[in-house]
Amino acid sequence: MVRTSRTDTDRPAGTTLWNHEVTYRARSRALLVAVAGLATAPALVTPAAAQSGHKGASGGSGGAGGRTLTVKSGETLELTKTTTVTTLTIAEGGVIAAPDGHRLTLTVNGTETGARLSELTDGYGGLATAIAAGTYRGKVILTVAVANDVEYSDMTFPFRQAVYVDANGVDESKSVPSDVRGGSVAHTGAHDITLLSDGESFNGVYVTGGATYELKRPRIAFDGNGRCDFIGYGASVVGTGEGTTLVLDGAVIKNQGVVRTAVIADATANVIVKNSTIHCADGDHVPDEYPDTGSGDTRYMITVPWMLGISGNVRATNLLGASTRATYINSSVSSEKWGALSVDGGSNCTLTAINTRIANTGGEGYGSYAIGGVTEHFLGCTYDVGDYALIHWGASAHYGDSTREAVAALNESLELGLTKSELRGLPVKSTKIDAGRFMVLWYAAGSVAIDGGTQVNTGETTFMCKAVAAAVTVDGSGGARLNPGNGVIFQLMDTDRPSSVTVTGKPWKTEMLGTYTEPTGSAVKSSTWDTTTAQATDATASFTDIDLSGDFYNSVLGGGNASLQGQNLVLDFTRSTVTGVISASTAKHRVSTITMAEYREISEVTNTPGAVVNNGVVVTLGSRSTWTVTGTSYLSSLTLADTASVRGPRGRKVRLTVDGTATEIKPGTTYTGALTLSVA
Repeated sequence: MVRTSRTDTDRPAGTTLWNHEVTYRARSRALLVAVAGLATAPALVTPAAAQSGHKGASGGSGGAGGRTLTVKSGETLELTKTTTVTTLTIAEGGVIAAPDGHRLTLTVNGTETGARLSELTDGYGGLATAIAAGTYRGKVILTVAVANDVEYSDMTFPFRQAVYVDANGVDESKSVPSDVRGGSVAHTGAHDITLLSDGESFNGVYVTGGATYELKRPRIAFDGNGRCDFIGYGASVVGTGEGTTLVLDGAVIKNQGVVRTAVIADATANVIVKNSTIHCADGDHVPDEYPDTGSGDTRYMITVPWMLGISGNVRATNLLGASTRATYINSSVSSEKWGALSVDGGSNCTLTAINTRIANTGGEGYGSYAIGGVTEHFLGCTYDVGDYALIHWGASAHYGDSTREAVAALNESLELGLTKSELRGLPVKSTKIDAGRFMVLWYAAGSVAIDGGTQVNTGETTFMCKAVAAAVTVDGSGGARLNPGNGVIFQLMDTDRPSSVTVTGKPWKTEMLGTYTEPTGSAVKSSTWDTTTAQATDATASFTDIDLSGDFYNSVLGGGNASLQGQNLVLDFTRSTVTGVISASTAKHRVSTITMAEYREISEVTNTPGAVVNNGVVVTLGSRSTWTVTGTSYLSSLTLADTASVRGPRGRKVRLTVDGTATEIKPGTTYTGALTLSVA
């Protein structure tokens, strides 16, 4: 196999690869290298010479302008220091490596290349990289760098990176300077550098240890698989560790590869991305040994769980750790599928986007993911996402305008460091959401607030809640609007998410082998569940100063997959109008069972309105609110303020029965029991 490297066309004539603006720490004179897993490698062969004037291992020779290095089949060449040649040949079965405590990286003409991950089933987690057999020609540099081993769970990931930064600045001994094209690199920041990689699990810039570092106008393009985006192994940039602040300004990052993530914020760091463009495209090849259904074991998870109703194998960003912050300002963040802005495996983090485009380009995916008590702010953002603006696993999210006051407050509280000039330069924008399916998909209790001029356009239901205590607040006084494509604003339903299955005899602990089966039989009314008043576990939605057109359904009958006694949908309207059906219902999927093959059927249901069982619907029409009933609706409680009204479309009358008895609808009255509203 012969690899032809990219030419060094991006570097202006006379520009050094690594501009030493400051004095770096001295490198060790006797760097010892190792590729992890050499216990099973062939017998060691020591080269006659390792750098200038060396002779290639097992034959071949070199001189000035023509140095070569050859590793034959069955040989292992151990390098002790960084080596430059014009031709490197590794036969099949040959290994080029180095001893413990260091890592080896190959660049050709300024591009990291050749690195291939071992198999996930190698007994060590599939973490090690080795340089693939082949012939490499050009400016071939084999960099021997001090190891940057990072622990996650019970694994230790052998990071390699172009630029390593800690509290003392850039540590060249842990860096690969030959991958840095153009620009300059200093202890406090780098500007106008280009980082290229077509190997696997190579990182770009790794900032840790309480460092403050700014990357201005970097250009990063990585093509090849990563390994784990729960620790950032293979990501373009990583900011990690308490006290660490990483700023990207004017960055362009374009990656392609399985979990070849662009930006990782972890372990209490503060990562700020502004005026930047980030896109990650799916990898062409998921490792053959990885299970077809995927795994939820985060040490191995390299595809999105299909039980979320989407596919894909790379998310553009990930926010991890405890109290970590990631902010995107005046930028564009997109993934092909899976997700653009992810939060996973952390707690009490803060994710913020201001005047930022958030998108999926492949027709599936989410804008953001929320888990672990995260707080998410989206001000003046534009969404163009395949499925969901947000997947909600327990958090609070706010969608609104990027007003001067709101942005200034976040600038202070999140320590964004925006100057007065930058703050003045940010235009005030409203958030606009275009989502292929739903705005929000809930799997755990949490809140969503919508205000300002936020416009929400969904291909299907606006709010999709899977039997959890969702809390929605919509303030339409600034022009906010909800436009559901299928005419349903809120769907409360039993969970239809298949579960992972524990497996043995494999490196990963779980596989996504679960199946959803539609329940059969009739629901049994609980003798203790109260459907007429709000309960702590209910889903709630409050609407103020807004005109709504769409339906609201509660199909959580009790005793289903969520194992709930019952759950109510509690709705409050103030100075608002609502036109549609508000009702208890029975929801049915288009198919009776859902496996991975039917993953797009998750959440796809139709409703049949019916009498309340354990799925109470509690409606309050507050001051100056009107409900125009468009079809038969079943409630458990209805309260009308003195200035509220219920009417039928086009002057038709609405008939109310309470426990089967015809009852006049009067303002200032509360009705409870089995309520049926029908249009004459």
